[in-house]
Amino acid sequence: MLVSIIVPCYNEEEALPFFLDAIQQTEAEMTAAYGCDFELLFVNDGSRDNTLEVLRSFAGPGVRYLSFSRNFGKEAAMYAGLQHARGDYVAIMDADLQHPPEMLKAMYEGLQTGAYDCVAARRESRKGEPPVRSFFARCFYRLINRISDTEIVDGACDFRMMTRPVVNAILSLGEYNRFSKGIFGWVGFRTKWLPYENVARVAGETKWSFWQLLLYSIQGIVGFSTVPLALASVLGLVLCLLSLLMVVYIIIKTLLFGDPVGGWPSLACMVMFMGGIQLFCMGILGQYLAKTYLETKRRPIYILAETDEENPHGGQEA
Repeated sequence: MLVSIIVPCYNEEEALPFFLDAIQQTEAEMTAAYGCDFELLFVNDGSRDNTLEVLRSFAGPGVRYLSFSRNFGKEAAMYAGLQHARGDYVAIMDADLQHPPEMLKAMYEGLQTGAYDCVAARRESRKGEPPVRSFFARCFYRLINRISDTEIVDGACDFRMMTRPVVNAILSLGEYNRFSKGIFGWVGFRTKWLPYENVARVAGETKWSFWQLLLYSIQGIVGFSTVPLALASVLGLVLCLLSLLMVVYIIIKTLLFGDPVGGWPSLACMVMFMGGIQLFCMGILGQYLAKTYLETKRRPIYILAETDEENPHGGQEA
């Protein structure tokens, strides 16, 4: 039984030596206990530090690497890793040791029972995160689960181990705008969740800013729900009815009491309000249109610049 471990890397020069020591210790323990073999597949996502040089030094039996021509994002890195993984079981984890390597044992045992096709980690709490970030993260999960048919578990992360059928199902979704948390839920299969406490990075700094997370959440909503489009339509209908009622009210008030229509301040406020609503609805339409535009261009999800293999090739088209 071969287990592939995919490790996306972006500016992880400082963390990689710690990660390699920890993961090799876990691999040795699992090989002794279960008799399984491992391959480490690092994906360098256009790092600007010495991450690539470190990965070159790691390359050898059981350790492979892919390097992008530029930064394509973690989603592209995970997709590339899934494409090139050779294992019967495939795991995804971060290089900063926020995903405890020892959990791989429980994941492997869960798959070995045959009762599950995927064993994934879920954070029990957001201890250590900024309060504002935690608040918006919880709001996002509540919102996406209300407006989408795809279940996305609160606290779910990319750290998981999957069987080959699950990997093949994920690879069949070759969309350019990828939101893996939604894709994992959309393909289905039997999933076991392992709770764990949030762990601090072993070295380096987080690559996700609040703004990047916000854009990522919008991509998830647009990718797995059409409710915002319906909301824009309902909002337009409600405003039309409200405007009609206001017109009737002004006419009756003028005929009965001879009260002229109010002055320009109220009119200016209404114009600005309606203009804001229109721009908001146009923004919703624009998000869906932009995603559709990017999908129709059929650009590759990633481009490889270097690999330890003899014949490097670019990623499949979206």
